[in-house]
Amino acid sequence: MILTLPTGWYLAGAGLAVALTAVLALVSRRLPPFAAHRLLDRPALLPRAATSWIGAALLWALVAVGVLGTRDPLENLLPLAVWTALWVGLTLASVVFGNLWRDIEPWTGPVRTFRRLTGWRGSVGLSRLGHLPAVAGLLAFAWFEIVSLSPADPLVLARVVAAYYLLILALAVAEGEDWLARGEFLTAYFALIARIAPFWADYTGARVTVMAGWPGAQVLRMGALSPSAIAFVTLLLASVSFDGLHETFWWLARLGLNPLEFPGRSAVVGANSAGLVAFWGGTAALVLGAVRAGLPRGARFGTLAGPLMLSFLPIAAGYHVAHYLVALLTDGQYALAALNDPFGTGAALLGLPEHWVSFGFLNTRGGVLAIWTAQFGVITAAHVLAVLLGVRLGPAAGAAQGLRSHLPMTLLMVAYTVFGLWLLSAPVGA
Repeated sequence: MILTLPTGWYLAGAGLAVALTAVLALVSRRLPPFAAHRLLDRPALLPRAATSWIGAALLWALVAVGVLGTRDPLENLLPLAVWTALWVGLTLASVVFGNLWRDIEPWTGPVRTFRRLTGWRGSVGLSRLGHLPAVAGLLAFAWFEIVSLSPADPLVLARVVAAYYLLILALAVAEGEDWLARGEFLTAYFALIARIAPFWADYTGARVTVMAGWPGAQVLRMGALSPSAIAFVTLLLASVSFDGLHETFWWLARLGLNPLEFPGRSAVVGANSAGLVAFWGGTAALVLGAVRAGLPRGARFGTLAGPLMLSFLPIAAGYHVAHYLVALLTDGQYALAALNDPFGTGAALLGLPEHWVSFGFLNTRGGVLAIWTAQFGVITAAHVLAVLLGVRLGPAAGAAQGLRSHLPMTLLMVAYTVFGLWLLSAPVGA
């Protein structure tokens, strides 16, 4: 149905909008204030350790559902909770309301308890690695989601979730809970993408201050990204993009496969594994190459790359939301149905009837147009915000020098906008 829409005009319009934003911002130097305002201040409802223990209990309950429940991934609550509620739904919520993962992540409370019981107060040096453990975790997660044979199989997923939880728990007990912010990939991921939210919470002791501001206001208050954090952001950009690319007719044709007779994941494990890593390398080379190409005379690459890479956070979050929007609208219904009857016993915990899931909106031109328009809006807005942040984070200069310095980055942003929309509109065969 989407092939009947004039997607080419959308691609051209989005690219033009991003380019004009960059030119006007650089020439006029009139940018949004990115100010933040306090909405309210209140005591925290529960200590963070308590909410973390609740998160841990929910995680193990989901693992139990994965082991004991149905093997149908569209009926078992574990794969729907991981791939739909967490990876898609919580991302969307965090892009609007700030880092919600902080209040439910399942490690901080148990780590505090185990370190207190054992009397261990030291570390083993993991913090010196920066974000590299999170990079390894994100790469493994991306491979499992995109390449592995059965990422949605409830029993397989239950084993992976349980093993990953215990691994991170052991590492965090050895190093300390503060390591989670840089060493655990979900914690690092949500902390970064939530920085573009227009609403967020600041925590001071036992009090919470709810803030509101222009999207990206938090980004401008961040320190420059370290080299390992830059690696994390480029992998985030590459993994979500490759997730869209590897299903397209174009990619399958490159592998010598008929998109209409896809032989299954087992036939492309090697090619997609290599493709994921190569796409990460290519993404990092393009992004860092654009930063280097725009260096003003006398500026140091290391000094400029850390701040400028922050401007890619809206793109990472925006494409994630747009790419998984259809999955949220479809699998989200199955998630509610599974929550209604988590063990397949005929229960109706939410009062929902059987067989209520409907995909009728995907069969009408109006429904598909609404989804495509939403994806177009998200992608375009994310890149416009990225351009504005890039101008603020880049080197100060006169209009002419500013245009020259930002030209490589602007061209990359325009190309990334068009590429992202093309991925969403391209025919897929897997």
